This record gives sequence, C-alpha cells and structure tokens, in this order.
Amino acid sequence: MFTRAHAFASLAALMSLQAADRPQFGEAWSRNMTSPEVNLPATFNPTNGTHIRWNVPLGASGTESHSTPVVAHGRIFIGTNNELPRDARRKGDRGVLLCLSEATGAIEWQLAVPKREEDIYHDWPKTGMASPVTVEGDRVYLVDNRGVVQCLDLRGQANGNQGPFLDEAAYLNLRGTNALPVPVPAAVPDADILWSFDLTREAGIWSHDGAHSSILIHGDYLYINTSTGVDNTHRVIRTPKAPSLVVLDKRTGRWVAQDGLGIAPRIFHCTWSSPSLTTVNGQPRILFAGGDGVVYGFDPYRPGNPLTEPSILTNPWRFDFDPSGPKTNVGSFLNNRREGPSNIYGMPVALGDRMYVAGGGDWFWGKNEASVRCIRTTGQGDVSASNTLWSYPLGRHTMSTPAIANGLVFCADSMRTLHCIDAVTGKGVWTHELDGEVWASALVADGKVYIGTRRGGFWTFALSREKLLLGHVALGSPISATAVAANGTLYVATGTRLFATAMKTTPTVR
Repeated sequence: MFTRAHAFASLAALMSLQAADRPQFGEAWSRNMTSPEVNLPATFNPTNGTHIRWNVPLGASGTESHSTPVVAHGRIFIGTNNELPRDARRKGDRGVLLCLSEATGAIEWQLAVPKREEDIYHDWPKTGMASPVTVEGDRVYLVDNRGVVQCLDLRGQANGNQGPFLDEAAYLNLRGTNALPVPVPAAVPDADILWSFDLTREAGIWSHDGAHSSILIHGDYLYINTSTGVDNTHRVIRTPKAPSLVVLDKRTGRWVAQDGLGIAPRIFHCTWSSPSLTTVNGQPRILFAGGDGVVYGFDPYRPGNPLTEPSILTNPWRFDFDPSGPKTNVGSFLNNRREGPSNIYGMPVALGDRMYVAGGGDWFWGKNEASVRCIRTTGQGDVSASNTLWSYPLGRHTMSTPAIANGLVFCADSMRTLHCIDAVTGKGVWTHELDGEVWASALVADGKVYIGTRRGGFWTFALSREKLLLGHVALGSPISATAVAANGTLYVATGTRLFATAMKTTPTVR
C-alpha cells in the first residue's frame, strides 16, 4: 500500500545528512531543491548588515546575472555578465564565471568568454553566463555562453596552466576588438581550461538565447542538455538532426553518446531542462525532459566500440507531459496563448519511484496552461497514459523545479503565486501571492521555504501545512537564481549582487 512513509523514506535519508558543500544545482542527483543545512536566517537586512556575512557586486545596475551559485571546496562559482569589467584585457559584452572565496567573497579567478556575434539569438546580449557549474574533486564542469563544454581547474592558474588545453588567451580574445596594443597586467587571474567541447561545431546544435545547462555526473561521464532550439524566427529548427542530450567522458571531453531520438523537430522554443538521476528496479536511470515536453528515461552509457561513437543511449521509458498537444509543425503555434505544445523549463525531481515535474505552455511564446505532476518512474515504454498519480494546475506558465519536503511540494508560476501541494494526494494546501513573477525555484532548508521574484523580493515561509510568512526582503534587483544553502550559510543572488547570509556573522560590505 502506498503511504507517505514509503514515498518519503529516501527524502528523510537525504535530509539527515550533515552540513556540506553544494557542488551542483539541486540535491545530488535527485535535483530536489532541498538542503540539510540548519540554523539559517529567516531574513536579513542589506541596509544595516544584519545576518550578512558579506555581499559582493555581480555587476552594474541592470546587470543580468541568471546563474544559481554553486559551493565547493571553499569556493563559490557564479555566472554574470561583463557590465562591471574586472580586467582591462577582457572588454566588451561577455559571459563571466566568477570563482569567489567562500570565506570572504573575494575573487580568485574568472572565465570571461566573448559573446557569439553571428546572431544575437545564439547568445543574447548582456545575459552573461547562465549555466550553473558542477564540481567534482578539483574539476569544474560548465557549459559556457558560447555553448562550449568546459572542464576547468578548481584552482584556476594558481598552479600553472595545465593541459592539454593551453590556448586560453586565444579563446578569451576571439574578437579582434579585444586585443590590446600593449600588454596589460591581469587584474583578475584567468580560469585554467583543461579541455573543451564545442556543442555547435562538434555536435551540430543550434543554441537559442544562450546555454542554460546543469551538467549531471554519473561515473566517468557527463550528461549534458545541449540547449538546442529554434532560430531567430522562433519557428524554424535549423539543425533537425541535432542531439538534445549528449554524453562526454569527463576525463577527456570525448563525445561518447547521444539521445538519438530525433527530438529537435518537435522542440517548441528551446531545450531548457537538465537531467537528473534515479534508480528503477535497482538500476540507475537518467531522466531528461526534452524540448518537446517529453521526459525520457535513459539507461546510462556503457562503453563499447570507440569506432562507433557517439553511440545511441537506450531509452526504455518515456512520459509525455502533454500527449494531446501538437507534435508536428509546432512552430505554427507561436504566440498562440490558447493551444499548442508544452515544454519543461525546470528539472524532473526523482524521489524513490516518484518523479515530480512542472511544465506546460512556453513562458514566452506558448499557451496559458501549466501544471505540476507526480509520476511513477516504473514500467516500460510509453507510460503517459498510465503513470500519472496526480496533476495540480498552476497559473499560466512555470519555470520552476519542484521542491519536495515533509510530504509537501512547493512550486511557483508566472501568476506571482507560490503553491504548497500535498505530495501524496496532489491537493492544494496553501498558496501565497508574491510581489512578482518567479523564474527561480523554491529552496527548502532548516524548516523554511525560500524563494525570490523578478521584482527583487526575497520571501521566507515556514515549512508547514499552515501558511506562515517568516520574512520578506526587498533587494531592488530581479532574481532569477534559486537560493543555495551550504556550510551554515544561505546564498541569495540577484541580478546585481550576491549575499552570503548567516545567523552569526560580522557584517561586511565589499
């Protein structure tokens, strides 16, 4: 018999873990937006520094930092743009990855990558570095704003320029206008690129708006959303054979596998979601939401004959979020707010034999219809008609990844509403109207629910079936990032600043 105890046994085990780093976006590798951290502040005050360890600028007024911070090995990694240049050698609009000291917020190194210029829809101006990194050991994995997968040295070039990639200077000066007539000392050390893989040149993808991928690591392999999508007309797929999911060897960057499902012609807008990992019948399974609104379950890559690589991943399971939606000529539904295909921005969250996923009409171009679902991950083949346990309606559109804790699901929508849902029944428990649209996800930590809005409001609620607002801070800049808790600190990123907040701290402002 299905009970709350069965459904959340695995989650209880996760929540019992001690305080630690957060080396990837979401819990490893369920992607649940929860944290075992305790003793976190319910609110903080940017004016007088209450509960603020430090805060640092991410850019000038109007800067677009959409990146969720990642915390590992005494460092914080966060993306931004180059509206606040940190190095005279690196001028102009760029995607920037900052490596900061976890203790002080001081910059240790940066990766400042020039924008693609052949079409603004490949790499939208001033958007910056949107993809969160994934850290394992002394390696930092990232899909940069040009759609290039980068393996970086955690220490930057403090230990020298490690190979095999040695052409950082050339890569970071791709535009001739950035070459200076005389040498300029480095104000901020450059990143150390160990290897790179260009998804456009080598895998044939067509990036749209910019890369937005959180890399999943399983064994020796990286599972990567390619961010392939439509061209500048928003109706045409220029590279219909482009893969949506690729697998690279984390040691070398060698391309070893791909989805092989021909998803691209069915993509409405872009491929937004990153993969998660679950276990089905004792075996690992990769869950990946394609740009066609279908969640695919793949068996992990198994090494074979290198001469046949990239091989095709085995796909024993799939769930169509919108089986009645159109599957052909999807571009004709552009700007149709009444009907059309669905897609999924957030990640599928895997807990036990349950998957929680939110999706619906495209936020910018699609129908006004969205929901969050609870799905069984068991079975074989197309389970769209059989595995839905419940579906809960959201307002118009959603970008959020669900957060599941204590038998509750938290998910936000474009109607400024945070929803609290019973995780077993799918019935609404409570809602709250926030001060703006939500592009981020809720974070559950320390008995609290944290969420930020595009109007710069940062909200805190009690993790409870009774709605209790614990705090609200007006931060004055849009929030796209999900809050992150690690090592006793809550990190909150806006478009212009990163705040490190904690219960006991000496206020500092940089």
